[in-house]
Amino acid sequence: MKILSIESSCDETAAAVIEDGRKICSSVIHTQVEEHKLYGGVVPEIASRRHIESICGVTAEALEQAGLTAREVDAVAVTAAPGLIGAVLVGVNFAKGLALSAEKPLIPVHHIRGHVAANYLAHPELEPPFLALIVSGGHSHIVEVQDYTHYHILGHTVDDAAGEAFDKVARTLGLPYPGGPSVAAAAKTGDPKAYRLPVPHVEGKYNVSFSGLKTAVLNEVNKAQMKGEEVNVPNLAASFQERIAGILAEKLLLAAADTGAKQVCLAGGVAANGRLRQLVNDGAQKLGAKVYLPELKFCGDNGAMIAAQGYYQYIAGHTAGLELNGLPTLPIDYE
Repeated sequence: MKILSIESSCDETAAAVIEDGRKICSSVIHTQVEEHKLYGGVVPEIASRRHIESICGVTAEALEQAGLTAREVDAVAVTAAPGLIGAVLVGVNFAKGLALSAEKPLIPVHHIRGHVAANYLAHPELEPPFLALIVSGGHSHIVEVQDYTHYHILGHTVDDAAGEAFDKVARTLGLPYPGGPSVAAAAKTGDPKAYRLPVPHVEGKYNVSFSGLKTAVLNEVNKAQMKGEEVNVPNLAASFQERIAGILAEKLLLAAADTGAKQVCLAGGVAANGRLRQLVNDGAQKLGAKVYLPELKFCGDNGAMIAAQGYYQYIAGHTAGLELNGLPTLPIDYE
């Protein structure tokens, strides 16, 4: 079964064709990162307008790469939630029109479930149940993936998401957007023990909090400015990265130990962080658990992950009609 997917939840316009949830026939991504860099973050209205401009061309290119027409695919999947609502609606309405004209089933896909499904593309042998640490610009969750369409949340952020914290710390340090890659790059030459940053304590065994950690970095910068000193950006970036990656890895591995999970995976944009990958991999080996990591090119938003999850949503009978609407929020464990 070949599924065409549309993704437009934030600042990437993407489309892909995936066969049987695992084989990549095509994947096309048009990113707006360079434009949003001017503002230090995603501007929702600009993002929506760029999706409108790009979505037809991106979809046509994905079909061309796959050697198919819209009438030759088996279904159309689309990110229906969560995301920037204006951006989500561009994709949803385009997909509805395409599915109607091509007479194909329409499959609504949860964006964060899609991030988990990015692992199916890199690891065809991976099957539920497993634990997933989902870390992106808007989400930080530890989830039991019970089967392809059933999820149980064990822990989550009580304030900022990990990706959001990276972006705000990058801005504080004068580093460019997006924050994750720029902080990681600066940290390469820094000393992760140079600054003693706090470990936030929160209610809930597997929950995390990053607001205080972000504030601690801001306080270090302010203290240096008041003393007339220059901040050692590589050292502070390395110290922040070490702390946030350590917190995330610790919580995931604690959940794995408690549940006896033998398979763990990372998902989302922050899953591209090399230090986080290393800590999870090293810790999982000690537990005797196998680690699955998405390809770096599929950590960020993309259409391939939406088509991969769309396949399993379709198999489970989760399709929609023209009444489908986009939603800005929707928990991953919705039924």
